[in-house]
Amino acid sequence: MLVELPMTAPTVRSERDSILWEVTRSLCPECRRVIDAQIHLRGGKVVMRKRCPDHGSFEAVVFGDAELYTRIQGHNKPGTMPLRFQTEVKEGCPLDCGLCPEHQQHTCLALIEVNSACNLDCPLCFANSGTHLGRTGFQLSYEQVDAMLDTFVAAEGEPEVVQFSGGEPTLHPQLLDFIALAQRKGISYVMVNTNGIRIARDDELLEGLARLRPHIYLQFDGFDERTNAALRGRADLIETKLRALDRLAQHDIRVVLVAAIERDVNLHEVGRIVEFGLSHPAVFGVNFQPAFRAQRHLPADPLTRITIPDVLRALEEQTAGRFALDDFVPVPCCMPTCNFVTYALVDGESTIPITRIIDIDSYLDYLKNRTLPRVSDDLLAILERLWSSSAPVGSERAAADVHRALDLGGERASAADRCTACRSQVPLSQHTPRDVARHVFMINTRDFMDPWTFNVKNVMKCCVEFLVPDGRMIPFCAYNSVGYREQVAATLAPRRSVANGPVLTSRTP
Repeated sequence: MLVELPMTAPTVRSERDSILWEVTRSLCPECRRVIDAQIHLRGGKVVMRKRCPDHGSFEAVVFGDAELYTRIQGHNKPGTMPLRFQTEVKEGCPLDCGLCPEHQQHTCLALIEVNSACNLDCPLCFANSGTHLGRTGFQLSYEQVDAMLDTFVAAEGEPEVVQFSGGEPTLHPQLLDFIALAQRKGISYVMVNTNGIRIARDDELLEGLARLRPHIYLQFDGFDERTNAALRGRADLIETKLRALDRLAQHDIRVVLVAAIERDVNLHEVGRIVEFGLSHPAVFGVNFQPAFRAQRHLPADPLTRITIPDVLRALEEQTAGRFALDDFVPVPCCMPTCNFVTYALVDGESTIPITRIIDIDSYLDYLKNRTLPRVSDDLLAILERLWSSSAPVGSERAAADVHRALDLGGERASAADRCTACRSQVPLSQHTPRDVARHVFMINTRDFMDPWTFNVKNVMKCCVEFLVPDGRMIPFCAYNSVGYREQVAATLAPRRSVANGPVLTSRTP
C-alpha cells in the first residue's frame, strides 16, 4: 500500500565548501592515538580534518596552496629500499618505526642527537632541549655513536650525509671525535647543527673544525631583535652569529643558514636572509623550515600555520623576483609537499636559478620512467642527485653537478663560461672543484609534520631519520610526534664520569 506524503516546498541543494582529496591516517594532537584523517581542498588551501573518539575534531592547514598541491603530485618518485631494516611490522605505521619493511624510502640524511643540553632556552625547540639539561640530560658516549654510525652504514652501504645535532652538539666534549669517526667510516658529508655560540668564542673548537671541515648548519632566524627574542629567547644573538660566520669564513668552513620561519615573527626577513647569504663568503645555502608544533613551540592557530608556499611567495616578493616560487622544485625522494629546492648559478652580482635554464620538471618526470628521449642519461643522473635530501650543499660534487647540468642543457652553457665572480677570465671548466662550489647557491625549504599535520603516507616515504642508540632509524616526523623521542629519552640517564665536573653520558638501552 502506497502512502501519500504531504507536499513540501522544493529545497535547493548546496555544494560543500571543500573537495575531499584523499583519506589517510594521522594522530590525535592530544593523546597521539592513530586515527583516520581526511585531506580536503578548501579556500585555496589544503586542510587535514580528523576526529579522535576521546578528544573530538581537529583541523589544520597542511599546505598553503591547493592548486600547487595537486599539480606536484607527479613528483612522487618511486623509493629506493635500504639494504637492511631494523624492526618488524607488528602494529602498522607509524608504530613499528625502526625502519620497518613497510617503509618506502632509504635514508638520505641521518641525524644523531649527541646530547640534550643546550646553551639557549629557545621558545621554539623540537628537541625540547635547554640549559636545565646541563646536569640532568643525556650525553652519548663514543661507543654509542660508533654503533649508531655502523647501523647507518649497514642500512645504506655508502651513506652520504650524517648530521650531529642536540641539544647543542658543540657542548659535547667529544664532538670532534664523532666528526672524525664518521669521516673514517666513509660518510662523505658530515654536518654539525649548531647555534654558533661556542664557534664565535672558542678558538680550540674552531681549530678542530678547520682541521676536519664538516659542513655547518647554523641556526639563523633573522636580524631583528624581536625575531631572536621570540624564537630563541634572546634579543642579542645576531652579533654572536655574525662573529661565528666571519670566523668560519676565515677558515674556509662551509655554512648553510637554517631559519625557522614563524608567521608574524620573521616571515618578513626571508629575503634579507638570502641576500645576506649570497654576500657572505662562508655561506653556500639557506634552509627555511616553517615552524611546526612538536615539543616546545609558540602558541598558534593550526589553521593559520605557515607552509612552504607562504615562505616562497614571501621570498619572491622580498627579492623582487630574483627568486620566484616557480624556481623551486619538489624533492622527489620524499613526498613532494615536504621539501622544495632550487640551485642558482652565482656569477658576481648575478644569480640565475638553473630552473630558468633547463626544464627540470620534464627531467624529473623522466626519472619516473616516462619516455623523454632527448634527455641524456648524464643529465638525468645529475638532476637526480641534486634534487635529493642527500645533496651536499657547498660540496665540490654538487657544484660540479650544477655546471655539468648547465653544459648538458645546452642553450645557456656559453653564458656561464666566463667567471666574472672570481675576477678572472678563466672558464668555469678550468676551475678547481673548490672554486666551482663558490658559484652555486642552494635555497631549500622543508616542512616537517607535527601531531596536527601528521600523515602516515608521508612518513612512510620519509628520507630523514634519527639514529638512536638501540639500533633503530626513526623517521624525523615520527620521532618528534608519535612518542619515540620520549621513549628514547627515558632509556638515557646522566652520570658523573670525570673529577673536574659533571659530564653527562648515557646508559646504553
